[in-house]
Amino acid sequence: MDSKEVLEKSKALQKATAAQEFPETIIRILNELKVGIKADEDLLRSTKIGVVVNKSKQHQNPQVARLASEIVKKWRDDVQKAKGGSPSSGKKSPNGTASPVPSSASSNGKTKLNVPPAERDWKMDKVDIAKTNQATRDGCIGLIYNGLCHMSTAAPSDVLQKATAIEAAGFDKLGPESNAGYSSRMRTLYMNLKNKSNPKLRERVLSGEIPPERFIVMTNDELKSAERKLEDEKLMKENLKDAQMPR
Repeated sequence: MDSKEVLEKSKALQKATAAQEFPETIIRILNELKVGIKADEDLLRSTKIGVVVNKSKQHQNPQVARLASEIVKKWRDDVQKAKGGSPSSGKKSPNGTASPVPSSASSNGKTKLNVPPAERDWKMDKVDIAKTNQATRDGCIGLIYNGLCHMSTAAPSDVLQKATAIEAAGFDKLGPESNAGYSSRMRTLYMNLKNKSNPKLRERVLSGEIPPERFIVMTNDELKSAERKLEDEKLMKENLKDAQMPR
């Protein structure tokens, strides 16, 4: 499909959704988009079809929501492949610039950082967070990066890869980027990652023990450290005991 055809399908999808037409109609349009579009950055940006399809992920019909999710993921993967794959590869990207390699390996095989772990952030690590060509989303990648790298000795390339995956999972679940819930969730996750009393959370996320898709939907209680949970449980028991005391 060319951009004109994509825009026509976009209008048809929006119209069918607004009119609450049968799910079969929406599924037909989505399948036409899935088969007909060879995703590239320019097409997605000029037609904004990704934003339109992304909204269908919230559709009450599970088949529509699932198909929309599959399409968004496929397009995102296609664009990433077109950019040259992993951000840590150091290969030339489509615009002719090399991916940054902000750290080097020492003779013992460990990553040599440019700054102390307590002072790390994406700017100090000199990484490129511009992965989506959308300022809000790229800013959230930087925010999550800052939370993950705080007090960590992990390689910048590994931290960036994880931060990018977390933002992508958040965008898939809560996007588009104009949705207040998306930005709010990114800030909440950042604050939990940088919490000095909960270093284990950073370690579990960076190691992959907590995958991005799971991290995005964790409740406030699940994000707490084991020590904090014990303290809360103790306080709750004390409050319950006080409430049962005769007055």
